[in-house]
Amino acid sequence: MTGRLVIAGLGPGAAGMMTAEVRDALDQATDVIGYGPYVARIAPRAGLVLHPSDNRVELDRATRALTLAAQGRRVVVVSSGDPGVFAMASAVFEALERGPADWQGLDLRVLPGITAMLAAAAAAGAPLGHDFCAINLSDNLKPLDLVLERVRLAVQADFAMAFYNPRSASRPHQFGAVLDLLRGICGPDRLITFARAVSTPGQQIRTVALSQATPEMADMRTVVLVGSSRTRRIGRFVYTPRSA
Repeated sequence: MTGRLVIAGLGPGAAGMMTAEVRDALDQATDVIGYGPYVARIAPRAGLVLHPSDNRVELDRATRALTLAAQGRRVVVVSSGDPGVFAMASAVFEALERGPADWQGLDLRVLPGITAMLAAAAAAGAPLGHDFCAINLSDNLKPLDLVLERVRLAVQADFAMAFYNPRSASRPHQFGAVLDLLRGICGPDRLITFARAVSTPGQQIRTVALSQATPEMADMRTVVLVGSSRTRRIGRFVYTPRSA
């Protein structure tokens, strides 16, 4: 097949945090496919077709990308952050597995990007400096009970944690349930960082004790970082020592 499909991470928001490799792929693309706000980050140009879509049609988006690539197009599927972190890479491979066998002959590459989680951690200091995990708090693809169980087990293992999609208009109360769970296990003094619009001009980084955290501190543009039992403050920064 002559087509090509690239699954690319645009980084957390700042233009300077997009890798040169991703820029090159976008410069060569005939089609860019992704969730509307992410596609809007790509400058229009002659010969480029932009395909924005809703955020709940990932498999349809992936199938469209594979179909266009099979027709000989140079397609880039974009995600914010890294495409392998709660983003489009997994959806494309799922569609690839379900699709025609000849799709597996496509020139397909995954290009990494700086995640919101890592950009937020850098802005705060080094809260993910030791063992950590990332958990998507949305229950769109898994039940809330499973979300809460994974949070509970992560605390039990004393991981620092990064929470994606903490609180949306359609599920405003679920993050409160997560905070209640954390307070019940961790106690009131555990450090929690709210990083909103990280790497953009509107960036806000706020670290408080768990006792001071409220659901309203987070929205869908916020990454929440919860420290382990060893995470501490030093001046305006937060870090987790690398020792056990």
